[in-house]
Amino acid sequence: MSDSYNKPQTTIRTAVASDASGVARIYVDSWNTGFIGLMPIRQLTTELVARWGRDLTAPLPHRWWVAEIDTALVGFVGIGPSRDPIDPALGELDTIAVAPSCWRQGIGRALLALALRYLRTDGYHHAVLWTLAHYQQGQRFYEAAGWTFDGGTRDQGRQVRYRHDLEA
Repeated sequence: MSDSYNKPQTTIRTAVASDASGVARIYVDSWNTGFIGLMPIRQLTTELVARWGRDLTAPLPHRWWVAEIDTALVGFVGIGPSRDPIDPALGELDTIAVAPSCWRQGIGRALLALALRYLRTDGYHHAVLWTLAHYQQGQRFYEAAGWTFDGGTRDQGRQVRYRHDLEA
């Protein structure tokens, strides 16, 4: 008899429209847990679910994936062309979120690695992401994955920009 624990297997697959409700729930839960004291609380609404349904099914060059444990959604990530600044050589990590109950289990790292791989595959030379200026947990996560703060700010300094060299 073994005392070893078998960690549940995480799978990542392309997101589909029917994932919108689960993605919206993860988005709200991770927002409310991660941004506590930094941003107002978000609510799960039918409008938010509908918005995620549109985002998840946006055509290329936008791409979205979800992470599952068994059949339960536990995270998601999306990429596309940079929206700010607009530059054809610049991709963007649009959104990445993991259910708070699954933080620090490698799911975010796996989603981020997949996103970076596809940003390269899609021909971008660099990628950017925007995060809250005082969101230290997120900033440490991005920096550990090779992203660097590039000095860019927006929203009156409330958001900061990180950059990743995809050719390195």
